[in-house]
Amino acid sequence: METQQEVWQNMKGNFFRKSITQLVEEAIIREQANGHRLKVCVGSDSHVYGDAINYATAVVFVREGKGAFTFIRKERQIQTISIKERMLNEVNRSVEIAYAICAVLDAYGVEMEVHADINTDPDFKSNTALKDAMGYILGMGYVFKAKPYAFASTNCADMMV
Repeated sequence: METQQEVWQNMKGNFFRKSITQLVEEAIIREQANGHRLKVCVGSDSHVYGDAINYATAVVFVREGKGAFTFIRKERQIQTISIKERMLNEVNRSVEIAYAICAVLDAYGVEMEVHADINTDPDFKSNTALKDAMGYILGMGYVFKAKPYAFASTNCADMMV
């Protein structure tokens, strides 16, 4: 499945006008040719600014023992929604990208995790979406990670949103 026309960028601010599946495949070929073992982590985060919500989705390539690099997609929506709905929108963005790239990852033997910027501590507001998010991600057959292990969403996407 291919997502709509996308503009992805890296952490340095370089823009790529290619599909995420193309970017992922090119990155895997390059990194595996250099002898790197990879894992991909997908996560999203959002911030509210008045009546606007800014989202960022990160596709993080972790090179075993050799650092990482990231592709980021940013989006902005004008709407007012509950914290639970916003958390589930983040998860939906991550699952959409995970679904788009899973065939490429499988073809090259690369593992994937989907990260949710949701706190496992019930004292935090985002926790209201934990069970739904976990069920959605696990139900799609992906490995699920939440805070504090969800670095793709809580660090990478958060930095760019």
